[in-house]
Amino acid sequence: MVKIWLLALMILYNGFSSTEAGIHNSTRPAVVNIGALFSFNTSVGRIIKIAIEAAVKDVNSDPNILGETKLKLSLQEDSKYRGFLSIAEVLQVMSSDTVAIIGPHSSVTAHVITHIANELQVPLLSFSALDPTLSSLQFPFFIRTCHSDLFQMAAIADLVDYYGWKEVIAVYIDDDNGRNGITALSDKLAKRRCRISFKAPVSPEATTEEITNVLVQVALAESRVIVVHANTLWGPKVFSVAKNLGMMTTGYVWIATAFLSAILDISSPLSSDSMDAIQGVLTPRVYIPDSELKRRFVSRWKNLTYGNTANGPLGLSFLSFYAYDTVYALAHALDAFFKQGNQITFSNDPKLSVLKGVTGLFKYAPDKNLVNPAYEIINVIGTGSRRIGYWSNHSGLSVVSPEANDSRESQKLFPVIWPGDTVQKPRGWVFPNNGRLLRIGVPIGVSYREFVWQVPGTNTFQGFCIDVFLSAVNLLPYAVPYKFIPYGDGINNPSNTELLRSITAGEFDGAVGDIAITTTRTKLVDFTQPYVESGLVVVAPVGKTETSALAFLAPFTPRMWFVTAVFFIIVGTVVWILEHRVNDEFRGPPKKQVVTILWFSFSTMFFSHRENTVSTLGRCVLLIWLFVVLIITSSYTASLTSILTVQQLSSPIKGIESLVISKEPIGYTQGSFSRSYLIQEIGIDESRLVPLKTAEEAARALEKGPHNGGVAAYVEERAYIEIFLSSRCEFTVVGQAFTRNGWGFAFPRDSPLAVDLSTAILQMVDNGDLQRIHDKWLLSRACLSQGAKLEVEKLKLKSFWGLYAICGSACLLALFIFLIQIIRQYNKNHSEELDSTDQNSGSSCLRRFFAFVDKKEETLQNRLKRRKMERISYRSSEGGSSSIIFNKEYVVQPSSCTTGSVSNGGSEQVSIKVV
Repeated sequence: MVKIWLLALMILYNGFSSTEAGIHNSTRPAVVNIGALFSFNTSVGRIIKIAIEAAVKDVNSDPNILGETKLKLSLQEDSKYRGFLSIAEVLQVMSSDTVAIIGPHSSVTAHVITHIANELQVPLLSFSALDPTLSSLQFPFFIRTCHSDLFQMAAIADLVDYYGWKEVIAVYIDDDNGRNGITALSDKLAKRRCRISFKAPVSPEATTEEITNVLVQVALAESRVIVVHANTLWGPKVFSVAKNLGMMTTGYVWIATAFLSAILDISSPLSSDSMDAIQGVLTPRVYIPDSELKRRFVSRWKNLTYGNTANGPLGLSFLSFYAYDTVYALAHALDAFFKQGNQITFSNDPKLSVLKGVTGLFKYAPDKNLVNPAYEIINVIGTGSRRIGYWSNHSGLSVVSPEANDSRESQKLFPVIWPGDTVQKPRGWVFPNNGRLLRIGVPIGVSYREFVWQVPGTNTFQGFCIDVFLSAVNLLPYAVPYKFIPYGDGINNPSNTELLRSITAGEFDGAVGDIAITTTRTKLVDFTQPYVESGLVVVAPVGKTETSALAFLAPFTPRMWFVTAVFFIIVGTVVWILEHRVNDEFRGPPKKQVVTILWFSFSTMFFSHRENTVSTLGRCVLLIWLFVVLIITSSYTASLTSILTVQQLSSPIKGIESLVISKEPIGYTQGSFSRSYLIQEIGIDESRLVPLKTAEEAARALEKGPHNGGVAAYVEERAYIEIFLSSRCEFTVVGQAFTRNGWGFAFPRDSPLAVDLSTAILQMVDNGDLQRIHDKWLLSRACLSQGAKLEVEKLKLKSFWGLYAICGSACLLALFIFLIQIIRQYNKNHSEELDSTDQNSGSSCLRRFFAFVDKKEETLQNRLKRRKMERISYRSSEGGSSSIIFNKEYVVQPSSCTTGSVSNGGSEQVSIKVV
């Protein structure tokens, strides 16, 4: 704001120095002339005049603003309300030594006189010329002191998007303000994927008959969302004519720009006829936040308008508020200029850049527009109106006031009463009432006529796709006028992609048939909900596979066999380690122990192992392993049973992957999207692809094979292949579907019919109609060989790696615990031997440790007891003789080093003398 107002001050300075009175750099003038250019004979002009005069009076009576300097207001009537005819009036205002002009009334006048203002360097301060193209960048002497129409167009676009409408009709005055405002609306709608489908300009001097002719064209259009951009004089005529034409009834949506809210504020209460003509209309009203200055101004308004209501009521509009603030802003700028000695300076003082008026914060953004644009959304009902929400550029639509909301996350409005006195949201469109039928293109191919075909010699179409479309249309709550138009020559299969391009070009209004939904096609048109699930698959010739002598190896892959065998050996070895010290069945010569490990391991496969496990760790490992064996053997048995009992088929083609690797020709249906998919997405060379027109031609090509002028495989959508294979047992689908898509009906982008038909298709799914139509056309007897399997699906390691991981972890944990136990026992039993042995001999320690591990645990325990007795005897011999009391037991310790006698003493004491 600082730079804009300093620019204005520069202009004012130039004006002062050129006048006869001459305002010098060091003096403050006694009087400053300002002008106002409005059509004061209108109701809008009258309230503007009252507000400007009140502001001038308040400024002149407040010595804190301009001190001894007074503003002198010169009012000039913009009587013609036209562009070029206002030039003389502008020059007349400027001739009175005016340093600034407040105005003009309209954007049309502003477009003309801004050029004069630029040449004469006289600033224009306007709060009513809201044309978005009136920019201070192009017209540096034009300063807008209200929010541009750009923001109310953004609010209207958000309204349209909020209610889910995609197209609107624009009715507007055919002048600069009307055209530029609608252009701004079109840009804002485009950002939300909406558009203006029909523009209806009306001459500013249009008669009632001319307005009627325009609105008749509007009534024949498809959209029922109508935006009216006019002024307070011309706008009410549009609604009056629309009321007479029956266009203010149920189904219509009328949105008026801020001119309508200004009429409601200024001329309220309106006559009953005027109110009846605008029932249910939505309109934005410039939002002015509540403040003490605003409340004081509102309370004064009745006194200010006293005696001026002879020509009608003069309510308080946003124009009055901004007119008042414009004068105050000009006065404060002049005061700052005078206080700086009539010098132009650039200051960042916030006091100079922030002004609070009756409209709130009066501050400019970097784009030269006032900050914080906001509107109330008004719904006209009954004898007045009610607010259904707010809009601001930072919070969007909300039921919370803009100053209390800074997020766009919750877009919400209160319920609306629409034209026709209904609370149900209008659909926003109808089929044009001009007798024109929708042109629906139907692709006519030469194959798979179960889906769509034309009865020869008639305009009748039949098939699965046609029946689905007819049933869906019958579920719509409105009639759809349409006619089917065949697409294709009936000799070759047409390209569905080219059919969709015809919709984009306007040749067709939709397409019904076996049309696959692909990424490329969704960029051209909008599809309905898919009514058929499909996807590309590979079909190849197959032959019967004879069972071989090694069929028992077929259930597992080689890697699965190898890992399973390794785990049998690992588990047997782990159990042997855990049982070797405690179980005699796992002891003996090395050869016997190896045989024991192998026998025990593989006998668990049949749960016939004869060795018993004694240790707790061994039992835990064996329990987990037996569970793994149970799962493996069950899976093996099931797979082998399938191999030996179900007929097996074989094909050299395993799926799309093997086709990519090979160099053999591949067939596809002529006109199908599979050709472009195989080339662009899969990377198959175009020279390998062979177009096939019919299912019979595809079958012959497959029978010939790639070496006899045929093809190795046939790539087509699954929906077609189900029909193809129903009577051809020598072919089958190999591999999995390598795309996932469906079929849908196509319409132009953002067509509401696509949305409604999608809802109808979902209803058909729920009530079973879609399945019944499917059974009628596509339910045929399957080939008897379809129960056969294409070769065998071998069990792979990835299906069992979890079991092996659990078993391996259990083995490692058991070995870890066993190792800790062995180390503790070793340290406990051989501490004395370690003390008396050369500690530097690592190899002897290692041999001693393995020898300890190899010993039976029972032997070690007996040895430990014996050594304890030896230590006791040794201590007794050092003391000469010792008396050891044994109660009720005999102790016999044979030794070459001890002598003595033992008797049962009961309570007697037995003495043993150790020599």
